[in-house]
Order: sequence, then C-alpha cells, then structure tokens
Amino acid sequence: MTADSAPPPPAPVPASAPRRPPAGAAVLRTEVTEAIRAAVFAELAEVGYARMSMEGIARRAGVGKAAVYRRWQSKLPLVLDVVPAVAAQGLPVPDTGSLRGDVKALLDVSARALRHPAVAQILPDLLAEAARSPQLAEALHSALRDAHGGIVAAVLAQAAARGEVPAGTPADLAVDLLAGPLYWRQAVLGAAYGPAELDGLASAVVAALASGEQAAPGAG
Repeated sequence: MTADSAPPPPAPVPASAPRRPPAGAAVLRTEVTEAIRAAVFAELAEVGYARMSMEGIARRAGVGKAAVYRRWQSKLPLVLDVVPAVAAQGLPVPDTGSLRGDVKALLDVSARALRHPAVAQILPDLLAEAARSPQLAEALHSALRDAHGGIVAAVLAQAAARGEVPAGTPADLAVDLLAGPLYWRQAVLGAAYGPAELDGLASAVVAALASGEQAAPGAG
C-alpha cells in the first residue's frame, strides 16, 4: 500500500486468527516524489516563485494535489527542500591529492551548473523574491550554504592534513571565495568563465586560503 493510491478493501479476518500488528505509515512512492521535484524546477523556470502554486506543480507532475501536500505543506518548504538538494547533486567531495585540484574540480562542476538554462532562470528569480521575503531569504541562504558547506569543509580538512592550509580555515569564507566570482560573472553579468579563467580563479582561491590571514565572515 502506498500513500498515493487507495488500498483494496481488507479481507475478512476469521475470529480465531491473531490480530496483525499495525503496518506503520504508508510508503510514499519514489517515482511520484521525483515527478514532483522535476515539476518544481519546470514551474520555477516557467512562471517563477511568486506565481508558482502547489496546484500547478501537481498538474505538471501528473499527480493529485494530495500527493504534493502529503510531502510538503506549502511551496516554501517544497522549494527549500528541492532546490538545495539538486544544488548539491554532482558535487561529491573531490580528492585529487591537492587543494588546487580539489578547488578546480568544484569550480568546474559549479560553473557547469550555473550555465544550465533552468538554473540561469531560477536562481536570480529566487534571490529577487528573497529580497522581498525575509523568511525566504533566511531559509534559502541557510539551505544553500548548508548544501555546499559540508563539501567545502571536507576539502579544507583534507588540505589541512596535507599541510596546504592552516587548521581551522573557515569553510564559510571558502564557500564565498568559490561561489562568489562564479555567480557574479555568470548569473549577474551573463558571461561564462573560460577554461583558462577557471584555472586562474582556482589559483587565486588557493592562494587566499593558504595565506593563513582569513577571517570568518562577519568577524572584526
């Protein structure tokens, strides 16, 4: 039995048969959840966050509204669950043997993600909406930072173990150094980094992280 389909009527239980223990919560069908996730991105790209509705998502996913509401109570938790999860996809912790190699790998994957046509439409729209909604801004920024912060923290731990960066190098600053230039160039200016420029950016990020003079954002 699933939560997305009505169960058949139960068969009569003989009086002498032992009572079966409750089966627990119904299992949400994975294919329905994935269809809803895909519909969220299509809706965000086509109509934007402000005009997006749970009904529209359900219609695009080909499911009933109840299937969407079983998983998420409103569009805010839905977007905050789906967007960071997809943002972190394709970003395993690299382990190339050097900080520069790891940084370059992260930059390459992130640059490709920002060039995706749907991402190029969705990200600026969400950030513009966040400027009007403190709740969305706080939740979105926290979720996106959390999605990447663990990966960057692991890269820094590997680099510290190799003696390439000081122990305790702040992951928040590293995320800013990695993501800030990419977003500015590709999402704001609409110009992609070329391979040589990504190489130069990787060198600049590594030099900054290895200097040992960083301060955590907001410090001082």
